[in-house]
Amino acid sequence: MKHMSTRPPSAAPIILAILTAAGLAAFSRPASSGEADAPTLPKVIDPGSPSRSPADAIVLFDGTDLSRWRHHDSRPAEWPIKEGAVTVKPRSGGIFTIATFADVQLHIEFASPESDGDEGQGKGNSGVYLQGRYEVQILDSYQNETYPDGQCGAIYGQHPPLVNAARPAGEWQAYDITFHPPAFDETGKRLQMGTVTVFHNGVLVQDNVQLRGDTTASPLKEAPTDGPLYLQDHGDLVRYRNIWIRPIPPPAMRPQGPGAPVPGKITVPPEN
Repeated sequence: MKHMSTRPPSAAPIILAILTAAGLAAFSRPASSGEADAPTLPKVIDPGSPSRSPADAIVLFDGTDLSRWRHHDSRPAEWPIKEGAVTVKPRSGGIFTIATFADVQLHIEFASPESDGDEGQGKGNSGVYLQGRYEVQILDSYQNETYPDGQCGAIYGQHPPLVNAARPAGEWQAYDITFHPPAFDETGKRLQMGTVTVFHNGVLVQDNVQLRGDTTASPLKEAPTDGPLYLQDHGDLVRYRNIWIRPIPPPAMRPQGPGAPVPGKITVPPEN
């Protein structure tokens, strides 16, 4: 007579089912029970297109006028506008936005001038200064050697770009930047460094790097106040277009207190 096994069925399928259910539970969110911290649905916006800003963005330059900008001495911005772009006017000085801001997403497009024989830092140089304090360098870095933390896409003097994503001079390029300013206490002591993430032509070149203070040649020093966007006059005919900004929430772990930035704050001073 053939011997019949009396071994019980394997428990593996049961264990697998239990683990699978536990795993699914870990990745699922329980239904809201009405707690104050329960998540809410995000606001629905029109995201725009490559040529049109998101619906909730503040357009700083739309190709027609510089009414949202001024020079440091409150002169109206003198940079010339042509064919939807504004060009640096050498020796006129940089330009500031009238509005000031804290945490933001920024989009800005730029083009270095065709080669004029200069090289290194003298080739297509300008800069985008967040809050007038922290420079994201603009330079013609296409086949142009210079020091690492002075290249296009660098946080000037602090962080070289992860890669060189520059296009040839004369071609339009873009920065997409997420910026969180530092946090301070009520005495002005810095509690947390600011951070910035930069995509250059769609390529990540700064990944949530910490800002060690205001950068070289910044027109404003680091302080527990909001600040404007500043475009530098470095003497080169750099062009800009399609500039917009969106206020965003501060990081979840941002210290709270009297000196902490106000989430999504944009301040526009009253007209005289």
